[in-house]
Amino acid sequence: MENKKECVYVASCSMGKDSLAMVLRLLEEEKPLDAVVYFETGADFESIISNAIKLARTLKAHGVPLVVLRPEHGFFELMLEKEVHKRNGTIQRGYSFCGGVCRWGTTLKTNAIKKYYQTLNTQKIVEYVGIAADEPQRVGKATGATGANVEKVYPLVEWGMTEQDCLSYCRARGWDWKENGLDLYAVFDRVSCWCCANKNLKELRGMYEHFPKYWKALKVLQAMCATPFRKGTTLQELEARFEREITQRT
Repeated sequence: MENKKECVYVASCSMGKDSLAMVLRLLEEEKPLDAVVYFETGADFESIISNAIKLARTLKAHGVPLVVLRPEHGFFELMLEKEVHKRNGTIQRGYSFCGGVCRWGTTLKTNAIKKYYQTLNTQKIVEYVGIAADEPQRVGKATGATGANVEKVYPLVEWGMTEQDCLSYCRARGWDWKENGLDLYAVFDRVSCWCCANKNLKELRGMYEHFPKYWKALKVLQAMCATPFRKGTTLQELEARFEREITQRT
């Protein structure tokens, strides 16, 4: 039987600006890195998928694998169809939108990473976490697999790289998140799943105006979900509001 490795270094990368900048700098500075883990939800923006493919090629040139993890059941199957038994005794079809206090998508990611870590033949796992230096409130609260043999480290904090630094770092090296002729980061504060219910009004307004494909898909989901998308407000109500605002501007 193969002896356990003393330590395995893994970077968790969502393909957003912060974690991507972290991985690119780890490579440039030749820090120890055995694998990069990416959890593909099934609801990622197209540019996120494109960057995952591009990063896989970059990592391969450095002899580092990109480990793509996926949920055991489809994202939209869980959102719309899974039989959910609620505490009040009722049964609900699907978890509905992911966000707020009901971040079931985060649980999927955490469980997938934990399961992957259990396959590693090592005594210790060092996980690089892409939290920027201007997000100190998130340090120590990062989601992901935990365990006695998992040590989380925060390279961006150590390097003093802010969120804007990370975005500039990626763009300077030829990376972007362009779709429909516009970079997602010109509209969204965070490039998470396109159907994430944590999006603020600015982001939703930007999606409605600049990314109609995703907005239409959101409306389809809203029609199948009993739960309003944002704080008791449906997508249809938000659309009516945005239309009024556009009319007032013009």
